[in-house]
Amino acid sequence: MGVIDTAALAETFAAAGVTGRLHARPVHADGPEVDLGADEPVVLASVFKVLLVLEFARQAADGQLDPTERVRVERAARLGGAGTAGCQDEVDMSLRDLALFALALSDNTAADLLMARVGLDNVQALAAGLGLAGTRVAGGPRQALESMFADVGAADEAEFARLFPALPAERLARLAVLDPARATAGTPRDMTRLLALIWRDEAGPAAACAEVRRLMSRQSCPHRLAVAFDEDVTVAAKSGTVLGVRNEIGVVGYPDGRRYAVAVFTAGPAGLRRPAVDAAIGTAARHAVELLRAS
Repeated sequence: MGVIDTAALAETFAAAGVTGRLHARPVHADGPEVDLGADEPVVLASVFKVLLVLEFARQAADGQLDPTERVRVERAARLGGAGTAGCQDEVDMSLRDLALFALALSDNTAADLLMARVGLDNVQALAAGLGLAGTRVAGGPRQALESMFADVGAADEAEFARLFPALPAERLARLAVLDPARATAGTPRDMTRLLALIWRDEAGPAAACAEVRRLMSRQSCPHRLAVAFDEDVTVAAKSGTVLGVRNEIGVVGYPDGRRYAVAVFTAGPAGLRRPAVDAAIGTAARHAVELLRAS
């Protein structure tokens, strides 16, 4: 299998002030691939929610759970981020709507509640069963948040917000949530394999794969991969962000029917708004896909 030169991709990430790792491949055919550190361990952050929702969809398709089962999202269960985190009152939702919120909005609380229902062990076993040899799911969003609090010495979110800005760079770099050896992690190649299996209906029952594709296509913040592609190109994606880690994986579909799985992972200085990094993710993804289409 040929590997396409990636020097321009590395320059794109360097110009944005981050290190980048990327893998891109056709979904439905063997052939050349784009590889920029594709086998290096990376922190997945919320990208792991694709695996989580896939396990939910598999269990639903196999009749192991009822996707309309109701769950109460209590105030004490809420984490930061989008979705139910902004609700002032308790919310009752179905499992399938938790899955929608987890993928479309990257709702951390929805992901935690879904994880409690489908089982961490099952998500870990799914990764192994799909041949994602470099992927390790350490836990859900709450586990990641609690690890940050413990590393900083904060009792709660308010104390973390007070202590975090004063952390020296060397201590920030030692946070477990940023260490692929301790956090939920994988490789770019594993993620494009996962996407290709889902798009080929080989990651579980066809109905389960179709549901994950549908939910990924409803992503509410298309400011990384999707923003770099023309309107006639479809993008179904999932992002992930934690401190200076900004990621996105997705499948890009062209009118000619060809589809490409792309996984982009970056690491750099922390910040709530890093538009140059977000743009670099999209630019690198588009360039990688164009290289594949021209090969």
